[in-house]
Amino acid sequence: MAGKPGRPGASRSPRKGPVKGTGGKNKRSLEGRGPTPKAEDRAWHPAGKRKAAQERYVAAGGRGKPAGQPQQRPRAAKKDDDTETVTGRNSVLEALRAKIPASAFYIAQRVEMDDRVKEMLSIATHRNIPVLEVTRPELDRMAGFDGVHQGVALKVPPYEYAHPHDLLEQVIDAGHVPLFVALDGITDPRNLGAIIRSTGAFGGHGVIVPQRRSASVNSAAWKTSAGAAARIPVAIAPNLTSTLKDFKRQGVFILGLDGGGDISLPALELADRPVVIVVGSEGKGLSRLVTETCDQIVSIPIEAATESLNAGIAASVALYQVSTTRAAQA
Repeated sequence: MAGKPGRPGASRSPRKGPVKGTGGKNKRSLEGRGPTPKAEDRAWHPAGKRKAAQERYVAAGGRGKPAGQPQQRPRAAKKDDDTETVTGRNSVLEALRAKIPASAFYIAQRVEMDDRVKEMLSIATHRNIPVLEVTRPELDRMAGFDGVHQGVALKVPPYEYAHPHDLLEQVIDAGHVPLFVALDGITDPRNLGAIIRSTGAFGGHGVIVPQRRSASVNSAAWKTSAGAAARIPVAIAPNLTSTLKDFKRQGVFILGLDGGGDISLPALELADRPVVIVVGSEGKGLSRLVTETCDQIVSIPIEAATESLNAGIAASVALYQVSTTRAAQA
């Protein structure tokens, strides 16, 4: 049979109409109806009804927006808020006692009143600090994801850092034997807060942090310090290694904490001298330049099953050892 095979029962009908092109037959249907009109140009749309009402209102001699039309809220001007929020009863109370300038004191509704809260209210009222009663969800938002506010919060200005050399001169002029803690690569503000707290507990005179790659005194550090940040100064060193070398030239001994130290902490003989205890990060430890600057590398004896100590705990142990040694020799 002549022809090409096809499906069973199918027949091919001859093509009708023009062979070349479509002659514009379907061009109009492909053009569509044009762009979708705006909402305010559609008479049935709520926006269109509002526009028509506005036009009728203006045509009648009215000004502004007709009654019943939703008013647009003015946007608040965006401003830079660089204040810190101190939370927790101990932290807030210590900040108020230290007379740190505060812009507002927040207290939760139906908060449990104890002696600390009563003292906070008394100090805030005496110093004319605005006392604002807010809901607990609002305090939760102010305290952050993992903040524990205990029903109170305080807005304070950014922390004012000291200068390391000024801090050293103040301690010497006061007739004290300098005892500082310097942080090398500590980026967790909670570790910084814990070290500030331990420095205050064991008679230290201040904490030194490098200008770069270091934790700062923020709300988390305030909280962890339990208010000690209001009493213990923190100084920023533009270059930690250079600052430590300057301290050495003024008779201060630099002690670095490291698990592989050349002397054990209980055998330390420089505790009664002016010292700076340098604490490195838990992972990397002390940097090479800081290690080379140290007079001694001190290790804390721990059980073999424990690889290392948290930076805050290590600083606390070293400060306690220096404090007890000085007290015994006093």
